[in-house]
Formats: sequence, C-alpha cells, structure tokens
Amino acid sequence: MRKIREVLRLKFEVGLSARQIAVSVQVGRVTVGDYLNRFAASGLSWPCSLSDAELEQQLFPPAPAVASEKRPLPDWAWVHAELRRPGVTLALLWQEYRLSQPQGFQYSWFCEHYRAWQGKLDVVMRQEHRVGEKLFVDYAGQTVPVIDRHSGEIRQAQVFVAVLGASSYTFAEATWSQQLPDWLGSHARCFAFLGGVPEIVVPDNLRSAVSKAHRYEPDINPSYLDLAEHYGVAVVPARARKPRDKAKAEVGVQVVERWILAALRNRQFFSLDELNRAIAMLLERLNQRPFKKLPGSRQTAFDSLDRPALRSLPEQPYVYAEWKKARVHIDYHVEVDGHYYSVPYQLVKKQLEVRLTARTVECFHANQRVASHIRSLHKGRHSTQTEHMPKSHREHAEWTPQRLIRWAEQTGPNTAGVIRHILERRI
Repeated sequence: MRKIREVLRLKFEVGLSARQIAVSVQVGRVTVGDYLNRFAASGLSWPCSLSDAELEQQLFPPAPAVASEKRPLPDWAWVHAELRRPGVTLALLWQEYRLSQPQGFQYSWFCEHYRAWQGKLDVVMRQEHRVGEKLFVDYAGQTVPVIDRHSGEIRQAQVFVAVLGASSYTFAEATWSQQLPDWLGSHARCFAFLGGVPEIVVPDNLRSAVSKAHRYEPDINPSYLDLAEHYGVAVVPARARKPRDKAKAEVGVQVVERWILAALRNRQFFSLDELNRAIAMLLERLNQRPFKKLPGSRQTAFDSLDRPALRSLPEQPYVYAEWKKARVHIDYHVEVDGHYYSVPYQLVKKQLEVRLTARTVECFHANQRVASHIRSLHKGRHSTQTEHMPKSHREHAEWTPQRLIRWAEQTGPNTAGVIRHILERRI
C-alpha cells in the first residue's frame, strides 16, 4: 500500500512521468499506469484523506472467489510455459489475455495470482529456463552391475544423465567409467540423441569436467573445452555450495534412478550394450510420461519448446582428443607416449600444449599450432620434419647414404666401395 500512496504523491505533488515514477518506486510502468487509472476511476482526489486500508479497498475491490463466464481465469500452465520463450514477459501475456478477454482481470491481479499458482510448483519447476539454453549433466549415484559371461566377474557400470532446462527432456546411458573418454563420449551421444546443441552445458565439479574447482572461475578440462569448441557450446560449471545451480541435474538423476534404474534392479545384464538397450526403452517411456502439475510430458515439451531452439549439429563428427603438456628437448623434439615428434627448432626448451587423437599429434605454442604429425605407436623412435630443423641440420640431413655413394663414384669405383663398406658397417 505504501507504494501506491507514493505513486500518487509523485504524480500529483511532484509531477513525475510514469517512467520516472516506475524508476523511483521500483515497479513496472504498467503497474504505475494501473494504479493511476484505478485512482482516476475511483472518483477520489489528491491529497487523499483515506487510510491505507480504505484506499486499497477503493482501488482494489476483492476479486470474486470463483471466475464467472465473463471473467475466465487465465491458463496458468500455459502462462508458465510461455514465459520460457525468449523475450516473453508477464506484461506481454497479460496484454494478450486482455485482448482475448476484454473483461478479464487487471495486471496486478494477473501477476499476483500467477505467483501464487507458481508457488505451488516444486522448487525446480519454478525456475524459468529459456528454451534451448541449458543442458544439465551429471552421473547417477547408483551403478548397475554387469556380469562377464565368461569369467563371471561383476563390473559396475556408471549412468550418465542429461536434462534440458526448459522441457526437462532427459537422456541417460551407461558407460564403464566417469573418466574423460566416457564423459565426453556421453556428451556426443547425448547431442545426437537431442538432434541439436544447446547454448550452455552445466556440469557439476566432476574431475573430468573441471581441472581445478573454484566458486567463480573454475578451470575447465582442456579436452572438455575441445568438445565445447567443436559443438559451439559454452561450459558453465555449477558453483560450489550453490544447490540451485545443479538442482535440475539432481532432480533428473532422481527421476532416472526412480523410473529406470529401480525398474532394472532385478534384471541381469551381460554386456554394456544390453544394459543400454534396456535403458533406452525405459527412457522413451519416461519422456512420454505425463507431468503431474503441468500439461503434456517431457516429450511434448521438448517438441514444442527446446527442439526448435536447439542449434544444428556440426557437419563433422566429434573426435576425442586428449591434451598434455610437453617441453621441447635440445634436439627440438617433444616426447609423447614414448615417441619423439619434431617441432620448429626455435622452440627448444619451451613448454607446448599437445593435442592427441587416435590418429594425430598436434603441438601448440601460445594457442598457435606449430607442428602436426601422424601419431606413431613405435616407442623410442623419432618423427622428424625437415622444415623444423635448423639450416645446418637440414644440409647435413641431405647427405643420405645414396647421395654419399653417388658422390664417391665420381672419384672412382674403389672410393665408392670404401664408402659403401663404411656405411654398411655403421648400419
């Protein structure tokens, strides 16, 4: 009530505009206009001698307990869903409501009753996520035993879970570990499952995601950043001790544990593929299961909200890459998994970032690629490119055994024979 009286004072005593009043009182311009229109319609004059309670009674007579045919209630579930779309506000939805229902309720009533309806939802559902914006990822706390058919050994499979913010559409799969290759592979398969890419991926402070945890500026694992760059997404880890940051993922994990893992508790699995086929069947059922407090299901919400907003998948498939640090030896080679790869000789003693895939080795200095090689599995050997050598080494390398023998032949066959004999003994 004090804000209503202050709005009236600023209008009639100070002469401020609706915009200036809104800034001063910290309410919306639509609300300011509503207050002033109600005051004008009431027949009251300023200064007003009524008490706060009497003024409120005049401006805001009690709303009817039930909606009449002339003043139907808004569809709050539809309002809640529309607010997830970019740029949509309560003011816009109220204007659309009044266009369809000219005798409908005023803006302040509209906002008040939407907030009351929203307050009855679960805490996670009340968070208004933009469509196509965030994908929350984590691992379930439960594991699933998988039996080796030949040895009888039991191995525990980890369960990766991903949930889209706006629709709660869910992905789940089993992997052997939470290590980097499995972690990144699950992301790639999740994006393929969704058929597109969100703007942001929100992981927990898992070691595979975050090299060094920090409340505000965690260090993202370089291999994870490599995946993010390939798909064009941002990685924004949940902040430590901020449960709302990861509430969506935690609820998604609970749902997967309740509706998928619990349903599989009495089944035996003899391979990871067999387990994932079972998970996929129950996952489809989960996404089609109707919401309790909202219309539709995860599937219908995904089709209408998140799917149209996702960005396209890249044309080239993702290739897992591991990053390492390596210092350049005096012979301008770096050692990677027991093999030696050349880099420009000017980088001797410098520390480089090395990107390893199954097929290639790439070396970076100051974020610039300085060398690229086919990956070799031969321990103790060297892969050397002549352009990496200093000039004196290149000239020396040009004198191959065949060139030395041809040069000796110009002197005579005996000289060539001696040179050939020396070279063979060295070999």
